[in-house]
This record gives sequence, C-alpha cells and structure tokens, in this order.
Amino acid sequence: MTAVLLALASALAYGVSDFFGGLFAKRHSAWTIAFWGQLGALAAAGLLALWIGGRPSGMDLVWAAVAGVGSALGTAFLYRGLASGRMGVVAPISAVVSAAVPIVVGVATGERPAPLVWIGIAVGLVAIWLVARSPDPESGSRAAAGASVRDGMLAGAGFGAYFAAIGQVRDEAGLWPNAASMVVAVVALLGILLLVRAPLGLPPRRAGLALIPGVLGAIALTLFLLAAQQGLLTVVAVIASLYPAATVILAALVLHERIHRGQAVGLAACAVAVALVALG
Repeated sequence: MTAVLLALASALAYGVSDFFGGLFAKRHSAWTIAFWGQLGALAAAGLLALWIGGRPSGMDLVWAAVAGVGSALGTAFLYRGLASGRMGVVAPISAVVSAAVPIVVGVATGERPAPLVWIGIAVGLVAIWLVARSPDPESGSRAAAGASVRDGMLAGAGFGAYFAAIGQVRDEAGLWPNAASMVVAVVALLGILLLVRAPLGLPPRRAGLALIPGVLGAIALTLFLLAAQQGLLTVVAVIASLYPAATVILAALVLHERIHRGQAVGLAACAVAVALVALG
C-alpha cells in the first residue's frame, strides 16, 4: 500500500508538471523550456539527495546515467508534443508507452505480480488507451495528429527507459542516483539545444516560471524511486503512468479542452485499476 500511495503521489506531481510544462512550451521553444525545467529538477533533486543521503555504488550511477538520458528525451519530446498538439492526446500516449517498457523489464528480471494485480495493470493500460483514443475533431490535420502521436510515443519511450533504469537502483543508494540522473539530463538537453539551435536564454521572470515544472518533475521522480524501492517495478510504473488523468483534467478546467465520453470512461477506469492493484 505504501508503494501504491507513493506512485499515486508521483502520478499527480507528473500530471501537474506536464500541464505547466506544455503550457509554457506554447510560448517558447519546447527544447528551451525542457532545459530550464531540468535545471529546476536538478536543483530540487540535489537538495532532496542532501537531505535523505545514501551510498550509491558505481552500478547505481550507471543506471542513473541511463535514466538521465531517458528523462531528457522524454521531457523534450513531451513538451514539444504538448506545445504543438492537444494535451489530451500526447500525454496519454506517452503514458501507455512509458508504462509498457518497465513492465517488460520487470517481468524479464523476475517480478511476478499476483493475478489481481495483473488485472489491475491490464485495466490501467486500457484506461490510458481509452483516453488516448478518444475522438478529437478539433485536433487539426491528420499530419498534426500524427506528429502528436509520434511525440507522445518518443516521450513515452524516454520516460519508460527512466522508469526501468531507476528501478534497478539499490535501496542503499538513497536519492543520489536520482540527482545524478538529473545532471546527465541537463547535459543531454544542453546538447540537444545546441544541435537544434534553439535559444538557451529566457527573460528572468519566465526563466523562474520554467523552473516550476522541473521542480514538480523532480518531486515526481523522487516519489517514483521511493515507490520502486517499496514495491514491484511492474506495479508502481503503471500507477505512476496514470499521470494523464491530472493533465487532462487540468487541460479541461484551465484550457477548456473537452473531455470526451471515452476519456471519461478511461479516467474512471484509472480509479478501478488503482483499487485492483491495491487489493492485490
């Protein structure tokens, strides 16, 4: 139950972070916003690591480096997708993929959830898929819709790599691997910025605002790491990947994006999935 609650808190923080990140990326380059967000994530993760402590091994730091690359790519493509497409499409697709990757890794490394938990996992994946497959006549051209799907899948692959890699970190490592992954993510995003020739700087006030999604993201990643240390990777990854519920609800409340019937069913199924996993 502790792992489930931590994963739920992670999903909430992820969803709010993605909403604000996508909102800010509508006014500036998604790559720039992602970079500044990772700076905020690094600062928050570093402070949390200093507070909690830990003794990471060399292999823990290797996994952290892999996780950092995944986090950088996931954040960059997610922000680009959220900025150019509808939040209710990009975020759920990224969640489906990000949940699938650690499930495969968890099973491959010997995790065997209880039957009821497997049902909950299946319901969770279907729930997110329902949200992603909702009719969206306002999304624009087929090319634009395809770009949103592509960015969602690339973002999901990046976040899935993060989940799978950070889930291999030992409990004794504490939160230092999380901070180390943020260092790698900042360096990777800086390289992407230079490659695509996106602007690096932001006006002071907007730079401060751009740090907020990163701080929320660092909190989400920390909660996920703690959840993975308490429970099975296959379980906590699916629960944490329910974050589109928060993103879609915020998009409806703030941006007045319509929640279609399929999305509503998917959101309700998310609650069923969490209940099944908790009972299992």
